Amino acid sequence: MTVSTEPKQARGGAIDISLPGAGTKTFRAGVTARDVLTEMTGPLPPEVFAVSIDGAPGDLGAPLTRSATVEPLTFASEDGKEIYRHSSAHILAQAVKDVFPSAQMTIGPPIDDGFYYDFSFERPFTPGDLEQIEARAHDIIRENYPVQRLEMSKEEAVRLFRDQGEPFKVEIIEQIEDTVVSLYRQGPFVDLCRGPHVNSTGQVRAFKVLHSAGAYWRGDERRPMLQRIYGTSFPTRRDLDEHVRRLEEMKRRDHRKLGRELDLFSIQDDTGPGLILWHPKGARVRWLMENFWREAHVKHGYELVYSPHIARHELWQTSGHADYYADNMFAPITVESGEYQLKPMNCPFHILVYKSRLRSYRDLPVRYGELGTVYRYERSGVLHGLMRVRGFTQDDAHIFCRPDQVESEVGRVLAFTVSVLRRFGFTEFAWYLSTRPDTAVGAPDEWDRATQALEAALKESGLPYRVDPGEGVFYGPKIDLKIRDALGRSWQCSTVQVDFNNPERFALSYIGDDGAAHRPIMIHRALLGSIERFFGILVEHYAGAFPVWLAPVQAVVLPITDKQADYAAQVRDHLAEAGLRVELDLRNEKVGLKIREAEQAKVPYMLVVGEREREARAVSVRKRNGADAGTMPVAEARDLIQHDMPSEPSTRPALHP
Repeated sequence: MTVSTEPKQARGGAIDISLPGAGTKTFRAGVTARDVLTEMTGPLPPEVFAVSIDGAPGDLGAPLTRSATVEPLTFASEDGKEIYRHSSAHILAQAVKDVFPSAQMTIGPPIDDGFYYDFSFERPFTPGDLEQIEARAHDIIRENYPVQRLEMSKEEAVRLFRDQGEPFKVEIIEQIEDTVVSLYRQGPFVDLCRGPHVNSTGQVRAFKVLHSAGAYWRGDERRPMLQRIYGTSFPTRRDLDEHVRRLEEMKRRDHRKLGRELDLFSIQDDTGPGLILWHPKGARVRWLMENFWREAHVKHGYELVYSPHIARHELWQTSGHADYYADNMFAPITVESGEYQLKPMNCPFHILVYKSRLRSYRDLPVRYGELGTVYRYERSGVLHGLMRVRGFTQDDAHIFCRPDQVESEVGRVLAFTVSVLRRFGFTEFAWYLSTRPDTAVGAPDEWDRATQALEAALKESGLPYRVDPGEGVFYGPKIDLKIRDALGRSWQCSTVQVDFNNPERFALSYIGDDGAAHRPIMIHRALLGSIERFFGILVEHYAGAFPVWLAPVQAVVLPITDKQADYAAQVRDHLAEAGLRVELDLRNEKVGLKIREAEQAKVPYMLVVGEREREARAVSVRKRNGADAGTMPVAEARDLIQHDMPSEPSTRPALHP
C-alpha cells in the first residue's frame, strides 16, 4: 500500500492516527505505536513485532508526535523480514560476545534470506565454535529479553564502546554526522544501531547459524581481516527446515562444484583469481550459446562487430569511465610512452565505429552487437566462481537512433530479451525501471525525456514493472530484468540503458531530413549480462543437466562387449553425421558402470548396444533420469534425440512473459 510521507502537524497536542481497515482516531501526541494498535484493534497477535509509520518502519514502542498512517508489521512484509533478521543479527552478536568475550563487533546487516555479523577475532571460527554460538543464541531467545531503544550523545557513545573494547564501533560513531546516536539494549547486551527492532528476543522463533567466512573491514583488503558469521531466522521451525533443505539443494547445484565434477571450467592460481579457463565440454556449451546469440541477433537486425581489448587512456577519459568508473578499472599500461587501458566496457569502441562515417536519418537505427571480453578490477573478497570475475565476455549491443525512435527500439529490445531468455528455459521475469541517481551527468530535462520513453515502452509492452528510484547509471536511466531460477532465486541479467551523455561527449551526429546535423540517442543493452555469469546461472538452474540442445554430449554409445565395438562405432558415426554430439565408450568396464558414469556426467541419452541390438541394427535407449525408452532402430533413436531440441533459434517473441 502506498501512503503519504508528508508530515501532518499535531493540533493542540492531539494527533489523528489512521489505521487501514480500522479508520482514524485522535490520540494524545507522544502515544506509542503499540498503544495505538492495541486500542484500535485489540491485543496484538504475537506475529506483530514492529510498525510502519507513514511507510517508514519503526519500533512498536516508538512515540507518535504527529498525525500519521500506522500499520502493523509482520514477517510477511519485506520491511518486516529486514527488522526480524536485523534483530536476529543482534542476537548472534550477543551470543558471540557471551561465548568469546574477546571478539570485537563491527556490523551485522540483514541480507537476502538471512543476516551476518562481522567480528574481529584472533582466529577463524571453527564448526564447534559455531555450535556453541548457536546454542547460546537459543538461550537468549528463550530468556526473552525486552529490546529497548536508547539515545545518547556521540561523546557518550564513544566512551561507552571504548570502555567495552570495541574500536570498530568507535570508528563508526566518529563518522556519524548527527550529534545524538541510537543504541539498542537486550538484557546486558548493547549495540549501536538505528533500528527498528523486534519487541523482545523471544519473538525470533527459529534461528540457525549457517557458516563463517573471512571478510575485510569495510570491504577493503588493506583493512583488517574479520570473521563473518552467516545465519538465518524464520517465524516457524517448518519454514527454517524448508530453507535449510533449499540451501542443501543450492550446495548440490553449486556451479563451482559441478564445474569440477563435469569438467566444464577451472580457476587456477597460475592464471590468477577471477580468470576462467574453459575446458572442452564447457567451451562446447559456450560455443552453442554464442552461436545462438549471433544467429538471433543477425535475424533481429543487428550487425556484428569486434573491438580490441585495450585502447588509449584518453578514450576512457572522453567516455567518462576514467572519472566515474576508475575504481573498477585496472591500472593503465604504458606503451611507447603512452598509456593504454584494458577495456572495462565495449561502448566507446561501438561509438567509434558509428562515428567512422557520415550518417543520415535514413540510416538510423544502427544496431551493433558484440560478444566482447572486458576486464574489471574486482576485489579478491568478492570474487565468486563464474558469478563475479575479473575477465568476462559481455553479450553487448548498442543502438544509435533518433529521439523519436527510442520508445520503439526499447520495445523491440524488451521483446527480444523475453524470447532469448525463454530459449534458455526461463519463464518468470521481473522488470525494474531505474531513475536518476545522485551521481548523474546531463540535464534533468534530458533524464526526464529518457525515463518517460523507457516507461512508455514498458507500458506499451504490457509488462508489469517496479520503479527503483535513484538506481540508474550515471549517464542515463535504465530498465533491468531479473529472472527466477529453478530454486526461486532472482538473478539480474538483462539491462536496457538510455544514454544521451556519450553522444554528446563524442560529438556524434546524423544528418536530418532538414539537412542539419542532429545528435542521436544511444541505447546500451545486454540480454544475458555476461557469458560467464549466465553460464554459471544455467549450471545451477539445470543442476548441470543442460537441455539437449545445450548439452556438451547429447548421447553416448555403450557396447556391452568388444564384439559390438564396430557396430557401436557405426551408430556413433550415423548420429554424428546427423549433427548430434555423440561419444563412444569402448572401455573394458561393465555396462552398468558405464551407464552410472554417463548419468553422473548428465548425458541426456545412453544408447546401449548388445548382440541382440547389433543383429537388429538397433539400440537400447536410456535417459539420464533413469527412464528406459526401450529398444528402437537407430534412425528412431536419432529422431527421438532431435525431437528434444528446438528446430531453430526463433526470435519472434510474444511480449507478455
